Amino acid sequence: MSIQIGIIGLGTVGSGTVKILFENQKLIKKRLGCPIVVKKIAVRNPSLPRLVEVPDTLLTTDVESIFRDPEIKIVVELIGGLEPARTFILKAISAKKHVVTANKAVLAEYGQELFAAAKENGVDIAFEAAVGGGVPIIKTLKESLAGNRILSLAGIVNGTCNYILTRMTEEGLSFEEALTKAQEAGFAEADPSLDVDGIDAAHKLALLTTLAHGTNVCLEDIYVEGIRDVEPLDITFAQELGFVTKLLAICKDTKEGLEVRVHPALVNKNHVLASVRMAYNAFYIRGDAVEDILLYGLGAGQMPTGSAVVSDIIDLARNVLADSACRVPPLSFQLADLAKLPIKPMEEVICRYYFRFSVVDRPGVLSKIAGILGGHQISIETVIQKGREKGGSVPIVMLTHEAKESSVRKALSMIDQLDIVTAPTKLLRIEQG
Repeated sequence: MSIQIGIIGLGTVGSGTVKILFENQKLIKKRLGCPIVVKKIAVRNPSLPRLVEVPDTLLTTDVESIFRDPEIKIVVELIGGLEPARTFILKAISAKKHVVTANKAVLAEYGQELFAAAKENGVDIAFEAAVGGGVPIIKTLKESLAGNRILSLAGIVNGTCNYILTRMTEEGLSFEEALTKAQEAGFAEADPSLDVDGIDAAHKLALLTTLAHGTNVCLEDIYVEGIRDVEPLDITFAQELGFVTKLLAICKDTKEGLEVRVHPALVNKNHVLASVRMAYNAFYIRGDAVEDILLYGLGAGQMPTGSAVVSDIIDLARNVLADSACRVPPLSFQLADLAKLPIKPMEEVICRYYFRFSVVDRPGVLSKIAGILGGHQISIETVIQKGREKGGSVPIVMLTHEAKESSVRKALSMIDQLDIVTAPTKLLRIEQG
């Protein structure tokens, strides 16, 4: 007996998946109990050069043939994007085939529809590769931490942004220079908007929040801020104050509701997330029973992501052998128990802040700024004043004690209108971990 699968897409992730299935087939057979056979691979152009050697007999341009083939039990969707990925997944489900996907965008946008269809048809959807590449965050939340209430999750979930921020931090590069380096190294797309504007991280956070808390979260629920406006000067000041700058995806369970936000943040240099460099991902999870856990590894790439896809294929193959399906809910919670939990407005979030004011060199400047902050119940912890910048402005850097986001926005709006302020105030939030 063998488990036959069909794959849609043979790009970077598809090539890694096929490479692992071919090269480790004996190992996989020993672990599964039978071989996994790639029967068909649907591609748009069979004549294109490939990252992995594949017999021509496996390639087809007829995607529908995968859905029609009764011997194919598992369909692996690796084309990405919303359409036709959504349609292909639904067709596979309708044909009573299990589905493996690495497509976080389609799950974030159409997850409710896809998971409901899978349950109705008695098949599974597995998506470990959709978040964190080779890091097993999905299975950890679904299975290993199933007995825990997840108190908080902070993740470095976008390798492109982490690579850029690492180069900016360690080499003093501007955002534009570091982005160019990331593109040259293959870590950033020609159009990097989804990554550097935080959208990719938000897609992943939507899935992680659902898995952690059993609530349907859409992109509109998530506060998103990218890294385009992060400047080397602020990274340097942050280092001087004992912090490292990271793009974090954050989910916290509070009395007022869930905090779900993506933005650059300052992390204490002694915190474990501060040591995560270059294109690596990390997930720092706090459970009520297990306490603190860190998962760390490559968050993208041909082989790490292919590893996660193959893991899902093996999982679903075991279900096929056991004539079992829907044993583990795909979203950790039973679909009937998914609820719409309250989302805490960003304006109500309370945290510490980093401010950099650009001001004229004049007596009384600091007291004016401090007075406005104090009037909005924002308490100053640390102040650094440096020499003049280009153009004659003086930078004043402040760290605050905990303050409410709405108060901070109101105070900065007033401060930026003062005639002593020469440029909009730079703000970074400080995460305690």
